[in-house]
Amino acid sequence: MDLKKRQNSKFVILLLVLVVAIFADLMAGSVWIPLSDFINTLFYGHGDSANIYIIRELRLTKTIAALLVGMALPVAGLLLQSLFRNPLAGPFVLGISSGASLGVASFVLFGGATYLGTSFLLAGGLSLFSIIGSLVVLLAVLAVATKVKDTFSLLIVGLMFGSITAALVSVMQYFSTPELLQQFIVWTFGSLGGFSWIQIILLASFVVVAILYSLKLIKPLNALLINEEYAASLGVSVKTVRISVIVISSILAGVVTAFAGPIVFIGVAVPHLARNLFKTSDHRIILPAVLLLGALLMLVCDIISQWPGSAVVLPINSVTAIFGAPIIIWIILQNKNSHARS
Repeated sequence: MDLKKRQNSKFVILLLVLVVAIFADLMAGSVWIPLSDFINTLFYGHGDSANIYIIRELRLTKTIAALLVGMALPVAGLLLQSLFRNPLAGPFVLGISSGASLGVASFVLFGGATYLGTSFLLAGGLSLFSIIGSLVVLLAVLAVATKVKDTFSLLIVGLMFGSITAALVSVMQYFSTPELLQQFIVWTFGSLGGFSWIQIILLASFVVVAILYSLKLIKPLNALLINEEYAASLGVSVKTVRISVIVISSILAGVVTAFAGPIVFIGVAVPHLARNLFKTSDHRIILPAVLLLGALLMLVCDIISQWPGSAVVLPINSVTAIFGAPIIIWIILQNKNSHARS
């Protein structure tokens, strides 16, 4: 079997597993619903009113949120890794998620969430401030990138910007009221639950548009895998691609952070899983693979976080860290071994 057929087979398997994971996530929870009642309620709207509310208002929104978050963060990570040509680049490592957290903190701790009563305005305010925060930090990192050629140093700079934003958030927390502080702390735990349909629609609008636009960057990003000079020789506007990656990554990381909290490691880890599984760096293969693997991994993390059959719900950040941190350690060790061999 040639490489293309093997890759197609892997895509089919991923799609089938993803469908199974979607149904498993919909059925997971503290309240057990028989399969027949679950199908009638989900597809036909028949059954007990409590089941209808649980499935359609709680579990379905949570599952859709997991799919959107699982697709958004890895795409942002993939774009940043391709732009910086660094395996550890990502929304969390480069401080973008920290910048988004700073934006949300500015909105919440100064009372924005209190004054905007409707869920639509609240969701819009969170999204706007989160995107602005992530964009400011990424622009700052990119400005430093023009002065620093060493990618390792650039990652350190990203971490330092993350530390600065964390310090600013701490100052805001110190001077905030207990009520606003509690709202912000709960948000920092990360959660895929509690989404309203308005928030789902708003999140989906940002994520779908950003991902569709990222598809237009496949050819330029493939050229950038070699170097910027080679891409420019092919007629690629490196500056335009760089700005596009900045905007798309900031939007994806910003809206996800606004609604689901600062979810870590997924953005960095999933692109490496995709490359390792499909044995290629071609964005025509990796980008759709990242979408499927990211969605699947977030669903699995969400299922684990609920402890099926139990009323206990773990913070989603804790679960993603369990999956993502070992992968990042593996990346660092792999790079160290490759440098030692060379």
